[in-house]
Amino acid sequence: MPSDIIIRPYQPGDRPAVRRIACETAFRDDAPRQMILYDDEILADALTRYFTDYEPGSCFVEESCGQVKGYLTGTLDCRAMEQTTFTKIIPALLARAFWRGVFFRISALRFFLNVAGSFLKGEFRSPDFEADYPAMLHINIDKNFRGAGLGTRLITRFIAFLQEKKSKGVHFGTLSERAAKFFAANGFVKLHTSRRSYLRYYLKKDLPYYVFGMKL
Repeated sequence: MPSDIIIRPYQPGDRPAVRRIACETAFRDDAPRQMILYDDEILADALTRYFTDYEPGSCFVEESCGQVKGYLTGTLDCRAMEQTTFTKIIPALLARAFWRGVFFRISALRFFLNVAGSFLKGEFRSPDFEADYPAMLHINIDKNFRGAGLGTRLITRFIAFLQEKKSKGVHFGTLSERAAKFFAANGFVKLHTSRRSYLRYYLKKDLPYYVFGMKL
């Protein structure tokens, strides 16, 4: 681990780095984003815009040598996040995607149609954990710096932040079995398991989906 690494609150100048890392880690290594959704601007908006633009005070970055190596985006109130996402972010995102011609690319259209099919089949439904776990987090580390303990340090910082804010608990979802093992090792409890099929057309298999949580 670099000796000069620091964890600090997110700043507006971190936005490009956070968006870059979000895009580079958006899909599995066996499902390159360029083969699924080629437009990084749309992808970055979908993954990070709420956090960087509406609740930046709940976000943290890990920096070394003046460069962001990883980040944790979070929210104190999932219900408020969902309301803002559905009323402000998604409508603007769809309009921008249409204007940029995203829906006219076969790969992107196929992806969106499969996500819609997965949604209609009920694969995005899960028990409501927000009463006991109102906060949420999402963490990503630059692929070149994984395995050095950066993720654990970001989580520790965010948990301390949540405790300062008197949060009851935090939860999140992941499609990665590797991430599931990582979070279990860091004290999170598996709350729910299901499967999602929207990348079956590309990967030839369904993906496990895990929801983890921690009471504070």
